[in-house]
Amino acid sequence: MHSKLRRPTLKRLAIAIALFLCSITALAQNADDPASKDDILKYLQTMHSHDMLQKMMEAQAQSTQQLMRDMIVRDNGSVPVDFETHFKKAMGDLVKNMPVDELTQAMIPAYQAHFTHGDIEALNTFYSSPVGQKVLQELSAVVQEGNQAAMPIMSKYLAHWLDRVKQEFEPVPKAPAKKSGQSAPSTN
Repeated sequence: MHSKLRRPTLKRLAIAIALFLCSITALAQNADDPASKDDILKYLQTMHSHDMLQKMMEAQAQSTQQLMRDMIVRDNGSVPVDFETHFKKAMGDLVKNMPVDELTQAMIPAYQAHFTHGDIEALNTFYSSPVGQKVLQELSAVVQEGNQAAMPIMSKYLAHWLDRVKQEFEPVPKAPAKKSGQSAPSTN
């Protein structure tokens, strides 16, 4: 009977040791260590980065369309009849064919350079929370509404900026040719 009690106790002990070793391995990365590629991928997944990028591009497309429309009207007096159709198709293609996976892989080193393992864990904790999920859910609408409010200001600013740039690149008028027999002005 004594041997029957030993067997379950040894199994429990073995399981406890295995769980302990697994937990040590999981905790082996210190909070101050650089974030790993897996840390960043988990963070981007928590952020729903693929969906968020799509929504941001769609929101930006509307603002860009209005900006382009304003610039074309300013320069030409009106937009082509099929402007809306062509622009929406072009922006749809841009958003649809965006190389999101390649962009994600290219961004990982930048995250790793600026965030530690602990930073990413804290961000994941926040963005996994109800408030964090609300931020993610509402962010594209906030950006879109903010862009719409900023668009008239941006259009006016860009119009003035374009005028300044055009003036800087206009050819400088040449000095009138000297008539023969005239002396050149003296310079002191």
